[in-house]
Amino acid sequence: MGLFDKKICDFCGGKIGLLGNRKLADGNMCKDCAAKITPYLVGRKQYTVDDMKEHLASREENKQRLASFNATRSLGLTTKVHIDDGQQLLLVSSSRSYKNENPDIVEFTQVTGCVLDINETKTEVMKDAPDNKKVSYVPPRYTYSYDFYIILSFNHPWFNEIKFKVNSSTIKDSKSIEYRDTEKQANEIRNVLTTLHRQVRTQAAEAAKPKTSVVCPSCGATTLPDQNGRCEYCGSAVAG
Repeated sequence: MGLFDKKICDFCGGKIGLLGNRKLADGNMCKDCAAKITPYLVGRKQYTVDDMKEHLASREENKQRLASFNATRSLGLTTKVHIDDGQQLLLVSSSRSYKNENPDIVEFTQVTGCVLDINETKTEVMKDAPDNKKVSYVPPRYTYSYDFYIILSFNHPWFNEIKFKVNSSTIKDSKSIEYRDTEKQANEIRNVLTTLHRQVRTQAAEAAKPKTSVVCPSCGATTLPDQNGRCEYCGSAVAG
């Protein structure tokens, strides 16, 4: 094939235009198929065609799971963390109609950390000088601006981090109401997700503990209490 010959997408079979190819380790992908990839996947070119077919299949499964996702609470300002407490799931989206965007669903058990990063930008204020030049004040003067970022880390098959900005626009004053409100929202997200992570780890540790046999006070049987602390034979409450 010539250098400028059109390539064929290994996923939909369509012809790929000159600027429309999204290279993979051993194949080609058109921009329309590539648009289905999660935005959090890093290093697309390192993945094989088979890898990417598996990934796109998982994205279709994710779309199906969204149908039953029921947000019981939402945290954040423009970009929100939607939490389904009943199914122990969460997702991050800036869209009001997020189910149409196919955002990645993450299980509570996949959360490994949550960090708040406040990015402070320092800019020197200059004054006018002859010949249209700018010079420093003595002593130098500066302005500061702030952006709040949440960094979520995961043990997920296709990505390990989601980073998003909490504030919709850069904040110019650290003493402003906007700064305080954003800081409050960011801390709430961090605290809630850190608590979820801690609770899941505690539950896993409890589940891993070996069970001890006890005598049921109701039926007298020696039993291993179930997860609700009840006798496996008669269903009565027993001491674990």
